[in-house]
Amino acid sequence: MMYNTIPLVNWEMGTIIIGVFVLVCIALVLVVFSMMNSDKKKKE
Repeated sequence: MMYNTIPLVNWEMGTIIIGVFVLVCIALVLVVFSMMNSDKKKKE
């Protein structure tokens, strides 16, 4: 009967880790886009 009270998955920590991963991915995509836009050659 004691096994019914032990949680096998900690959903709170998993959702926090996934949220941080999503934020890091969005930040990396924004950095890549900003580098692509700033790499254009200037007209002389």
